[in-house]
Amino acid sequence: MENLLLWALYFLSFYAFLPAFISRTFGFRVFKKGRVEREIALTFDDGPDPEYTPKLLDLLAKYNAKATFFVVGSHAESQSELLRRMQEDGHIIGIHNYVHKSNWFMRPKTVRKQIEQTCDVIREATGVRSNYYRPPWGIVNVFDFARLGHYQIVLWSAIFGDWNAKLGAKKLQARMMKKLRPGEVVLLHDCGRTPGADVDAPANMLIALEAYLQEGVKRGYSFVGIDTLVKLTEEAKSQKQSWMKKSLIFLWLQYEKAFHLVFRLKQVGESNPAFHYRITTYGGQTVQLKDAARLVKGDKIVELHFDNRMLSSLAAASKSPLATGIKMLREVEHALPVLAESVKAEPQFSEVRAVYGVTMIHRGADRLGFQTMKLPDGWFARSTRIYLRVLMRVLTKKQTNVRAKERRVSIDPHMLLMPVERLMGYASKSTAIVQEDTIRMTDAVHRTLQTTADDTAPMGGNTTTAI
Repeated sequence: MENLLLWALYFLSFYAFLPAFISRTFGFRVFKKGRVEREIALTFDDGPDPEYTPKLLDLLAKYNAKATFFVVGSHAESQSELLRRMQEDGHIIGIHNYVHKSNWFMRPKTVRKQIEQTCDVIREATGVRSNYYRPPWGIVNVFDFARLGHYQIVLWSAIFGDWNAKLGAKKLQARMMKKLRPGEVVLLHDCGRTPGADVDAPANMLIALEAYLQEGVKRGYSFVGIDTLVKLTEEAKSQKQSWMKKSLIFLWLQYEKAFHLVFRLKQVGESNPAFHYRITTYGGQTVQLKDAARLVKGDKIVELHFDNRMLSSLAAASKSPLATGIKMLREVEHALPVLAESVKAEPQFSEVRAVYGVTMIHRGADRLGFQTMKLPDGWFARSTRIYLRVLMRVLTKKQTNVRAKERRVSIDPHMLLMPVERLMGYASKSTAIVQEDTIRMTDAVHRTLQTTADDTAPMGGNTTTAI
């Protein structure tokens, strides 16, 4: 018997207690608070109620406030008109199970059925499928994390006990005012017909809520649906670098300085260089160039490295790897004439056969006169792939849209080669011609990159990186 109780405790801890603790404490796989400057999300559970929900909708309309209603399916079934009004007024409708019962006491299959039943009720009334779910009492089981598919689990950051009518409107208002600040996900109840609640409690909630809305509008706050708060929070997270990321970028740039010093790289241009280069000996496999010449082991090459400080600033100012890639190639286009003049002035210029580098930005590079080739399999290709994958994660912003999550970025570094004669073509052009070509090639590169957004990634470091 003792062993049976012990195993039961282990099961409950894994199935219910631990998931609930992790989600409520650390926000694992749930949304519970926003990172915004002036938005607040009002959420209402347990409705709709034929008496109090219409009054609530009138109050929200009075203050031009949007909210999210987590409805109980059995309550919503007979309130199709209220569901339609919620949608028409611009509110979000979420799911709160078909009956107000804890997920701890239901099998995963039953929980799923409860959710789908309520989703069907909402869809039949509004024609729209719900994407948001709040489990009763905010309690999840371990399978909720994996089996809810596209549903976003939403908890809260502010709860006041408004289901208790004895609390009174004044005490409720005082509690709510302490949580009148941006980013809060406020939990209130527009129905008292669930276990443990008082039927008339929403009357106090409406009184306190009006005072809350009045003060919020006075302070310049905006009351939004949970979809807006989630979107704004994801945007804020993507723009704000963590201390760890800042530290990694700082260390990486310091390493680059040491690398340039050790290998005596020269910068292209006097300020804000796009490139660094050195003349060295080619050590790879024989390559056939476009002009019928061959690049063989021992030939002199111009080895290119993109300036990683510039890359870091471009990535920080870009919304996606695609935008970073476009900006990088534009910098390349402007820098090629300067690079040509610098290489032409080198004492070893007459021995140079080609320009060489390794990059992830290979789509569109042929428009600039480069020849692209996959790196031969081997330790260099593997180490370069790992290195560039890390840099991409450090520098570029996380993509949160559905298509970006579904796609997998292909880390496939390529060699870029350009015969030195082609490079010298940039040096011989007048400024006007270079500018005209830059505009033409930018448009071509932009069109190419638009179709290959996932191929963009950062370059640099000691993996012999070009443009």
